[in-house]
Amino acid sequence: MVRMMPVDRLSDDDVREILRKYRKIALVGASPNPERASNDVMKYLIEHGYEVYPVNPRYSEVLGRKCYPSILNIPDDIEIVDLFVRPKFAMDYVEQAVKKGAKVIWFQFRTYSREAFRRAREAGVTAVAHRCMKQEHERFLGRPGLPKRPLSL
Repeated sequence: MVRMMPVDRLSDDDVREILRKYRKIALVGASPNPERASNDVMKYLIEHGYEVYPVNPRYSEVLGRKCYPSILNIPDDIEIVDLFVRPKFAMDYVEQAVKKGAKVIWFQFRTYSREAFRRAREAGVTAVAHRCMKQEHERFLGRPGLPKRPLSL
């Protein structure tokens, strides 16, 4: 079986290093609805020691944390911007991430925009695409008491 290079051109080691190295995350598109993927991922990341700042102008709080209307309103430095927005909104948040000095922009499933991805890379920001932070964390860093899951194509 031939394995194709992912669109982000990052190796498993690259993704593992991102997950180990960076701890401050702006989670864009955060939702207080427990049925939403953004809520599940945010909760998981908090439980695994990440400092997560929810971003969504529609809410004042998500999972007990102050929710910010934009990345630029977050008072602390941000290392990763994790996107849970439609592709048509991705460019606005990539521009905010670049201004904020983020090191990584993570395009969750169904958030990828070729133009926004290209802009992130041109700005020198590592861009991760078509991956879920929670799934990649489970895969590379394991789940307590459970074996690491093999990569499935």
